[in-house]
Amino acid sequence: MAFFISDQISDRWDGMSGSYLGKNWIEVEPLFKLYKIDNPKEIFGFMQIYDMYLMKRRFEDAERKRKAKEAPAGKNYTHNVKG
Repeated sequence: MAFFISDQISDRWDGMSGSYLGKNWIEVEPLFKLYKIDNPKEIFGFMQIYDMYLMKRRFEDAERKRKAKEAPAGKNYTHNVKG
């Protein structure tokens, strides 16, 4: 249930850098009421753990893309020239 509700909540992104800021937790309570969740504290805890994993993964993906952009455009070749 935690994964299902997490997918229903919108993501927050930084407008300037495009960084992932996490889930919009304001939307959780109405969804708990809508789906008549019996143990909201437990579900919310799993949702936060899942969100921490997502934040880490998206940060790593963004870092990988940033490093790829900073890498030199062409291939560097080295030649062993004896002479």
